[in-house]
Amino acid sequence: MSAGTTTARISQRISAIAESATLAVDAKAKALKAAGRPVIGFGAGEPDFPTPDYIVQAAIEAAGQPKYHRYSPAAGLPELKKAIAEKTFRDSGYQVDPSQVLVTNGGKQAVYNTFATLVDPGDEVIIPTPFWTTYPEAIRLAGGVPVEVFAGPEQGYLVTVEQLEAAVTDRTKILLFVSPSNPTGAVYSPEQTAEIGKWAASKGLWVVTDEIYEHLTYDDVEFTSIATAAPELGDKVVILNGVAKTYAMTGWRVGWMIGPADVIKAATNLQSHATSNVSNIMQVAAAAALTGPLTAVDEMKVAFDRRRKAIVAGLNKIDGVECPTPTGAFYVYADVRGLLGKEFETSNGPVRPATSAELAALILDEVEVAVVPGEAFGPSGYVRLSYALGDDDLAEGVRRIQEFLGKAK
Repeated sequence: MSAGTTTARISQRISAIAESATLAVDAKAKALKAAGRPVIGFGAGEPDFPTPDYIVQAAIEAAGQPKYHRYSPAAGLPELKKAIAEKTFRDSGYQVDPSQVLVTNGGKQAVYNTFATLVDPGDEVIIPTPFWTTYPEAIRLAGGVPVEVFAGPEQGYLVTVEQLEAAVTDRTKILLFVSPSNPTGAVYSPEQTAEIGKWAASKGLWVVTDEIYEHLTYDDVEFTSIATAAPELGDKVVILNGVAKTYAMTGWRVGWMIGPADVIKAATNLQSHATSNVSNIMQVAAAAALTGPLTAVDEMKVAFDRRRKAIVAGLNKIDGVECPTPTGAFYVYADVRGLLGKEFETSNGPVRPATSAELAALILDEVEVAVVPGEAFGPSGYVRLSYALGDDDLAEGVRRIQEFLGKAK
């Protein structure tokens, strides 16, 4: 290196990545809690329930078996891949061979692997917005261009074919489809799902569908896999899923992607260099989850449903807040545009937040409640709250928000 020449310490590619906003909010809330503050966190999408006992027991037993102390195939244990294929057919009616499954270190690695495998520099990926914060970052890391298509509360946070049609260019390669949605909790009907799938097929697009919230729907709303609803797509579908949300296994880190053989082989090659196999013990636990009863899941849904109704009712009592009732996942996405620009009395004097990020910061600073601002998921003007926390914390957190926001002038 010649004298006077300087180079950046961090690569441009990695420097361009935004920190996960949901994890950042959760980390700040936990740090304040550790410091003794009575913070209530609505940030992370993490069930407050323990992982069901039979899953934990399967992991304990696996840990005692020497065969699981060794490297295993990068694509996943055969017994788990088989369980995933059978579960997919059971829940979605979509038939795949176990060889079409790649087991990943959580759902996020499945997202990363998929876009790294399918996207070339300059390829465009249509993202219905609001979106989960990781999607655009994974697309950009692959050299792709996220194309946001926004659907607001006026249309139930559901994009239309007309909107998608307006977003297509000759560089469009993929449509991302997420139902039930994180962050909005919106669920596409079987008819809407089929229509969007047929449209994507008519354009020759790939569809990447994230189905990790498939078991969490309410009010008799049914989950529909776009892979089943639109057979016209053929093999240009990649399904993303995992055990984290359904079975309260966020910390176990087991996800998967399902796709055509050539895509899965290529993604497996990538993973063989990135992480190799997922922990064998965690894979055994995931297999136990998928082949076991859904009793614990059904019990969690009863609690989620109760909390869903409570948080929607509580937020809608606040002037300037409009909170649609979600029919899936465990989030509410509240419209707070009516509060922006209003004056709030704070410990540092009157403040007029101009964005939902500023409003979320005020709520955390003034009443020690953590919510995620809409900027993490798309346009400003909204906040996401997870109702996967305990009933008492939820009630107290909503009470604090009501008290603070209710004083807007």
